[in-house]
Amino acid sequence: MSAQPANTAAQLDRRDRLPEIPLVRAIAIVGVLCVHSTSNATVEMTNSGIYWLYNFINIMAKFGTPTFIFLSSFVLFYNYIDRPIGAGMLKSFYRKRAVGILIPYLLFSIVYAIATHVLYYPDQPLGDALHSFATNVLTGKAYTHLYFVFINVQFYILFPLTLWLFQKRPQLIKWALPIGLAVQWGFVLLNKYGLQIANKGSWAPSYFSYYMLGALIGIQYPRIKQRLTSSSSRQAGPIPLLACVALFGAWLATGLAHVWIWYETRLNVALYNSLLYEALWNAYTIISAILLLVMAVFIARHGSRWVVRILNRLGALSFGIYLLHPMLLLAYRHRPIHAGNSMLVHLWYAGGFVLALSGAWLIVGLAARWLPFASLLFGQLPERKKITTDDGSNKVTPPYGVPTA
Repeated sequence: MSAQPANTAAQLDRRDRLPEIPLVRAIAIVGVLCVHSTSNATVEMTNSGIYWLYNFINIMAKFGTPTFIFLSSFVLFYNYIDRPIGAGMLKSFYRKRAVGILIPYLLFSIVYAIATHVLYYPDQPLGDALHSFATNVLTGKAYTHLYFVFINVQFYILFPLTLWLFQKRPQLIKWALPIGLAVQWGFVLLNKYGLQIANKGSWAPSYFSYYMLGALIGIQYPRIKQRLTSSSSRQAGPIPLLACVALFGAWLATGLAHVWIWYETRLNVALYNSLLYEALWNAYTIISAILLLVMAVFIARHGSRWVVRILNRLGALSFGIYLLHPMLLLAYRHRPIHAGNSMLVHLWYAGGFVLALSGAWLIVGLAARWLPFASLLFGQLPERKKITTDDGSNKVTPPYGVPTA
């Protein structure tokens, strides 16, 4: 894949709407919910006859967070690669991120800090609690899932410099993924054999390959999409089909290998070199991000309307669902079922996933429709649109993405 100059006339308008993006977000948020709703089961259900299923779901769904990081970078570079970098652009860029990312992050950090203090540390002195909260907010540890927002903030800080480099040196674009892998694996090796960095997963270099993959594909996506859409037509030859089959085969092979080593680790206490876990996770999640994008293009063009509509709704609210769902799981798990390995326990774990998905979806959707300034809590939300009725009056429609009957 060769790098193209930023302003070639042959490229499509980079601000064309991309209907596949919310579809990828929808699948990614389902992956995140699968991981979080099965996390306790991978520890507590080791004596179950279907432990393999809990482990399989938990590991195969780990594409969620890396895919979101890939998408964040993809959208940024897709939209900004042709824009000049100036004071006005930077001011607008960081204002949008402050409102859509930082404020929700701070508000939810406060909510989760209060919840964990009440449930687990009620006797902690106020001064210690405030100091712990400040430290956790500044390191992305206010709650287990908020590291994702903390990582994205780091990438937003790096974005103008990365954008400037690709604009000034377009020949670097084709090297984006190798550069990302080099930075990420340099950080991994440095952590293993050198610095022993605390909370490695809360720092941007741990995900640099996904960031640079998003840049690579986002910058060249007009050309890539032309190939994808032509490959999905009936006139496409055997080579694109073989490429898709090979991509799926690589995804399945790396995913199953990752599942196996974690099954052996969790159930049989087998230990492998930490670099093997890292390599399989990295390979599987990079392939997953690419495969999900290809699948989303196909679904957007050929999927049934109701499937596309549901996925669009879910994808449009995915960030709010991401922020909120652990609170629902926290409340749900506060009253666990003690029934051994009976079917009731398996249904209880499944109920956690259903609650996390449907409950968070409903709450965020209703907030988007009825709550003023809901975007300050749940990030950027779809806007309600005004349409003109037959009598000439304006009617406000539900925001795109809100679940309706």
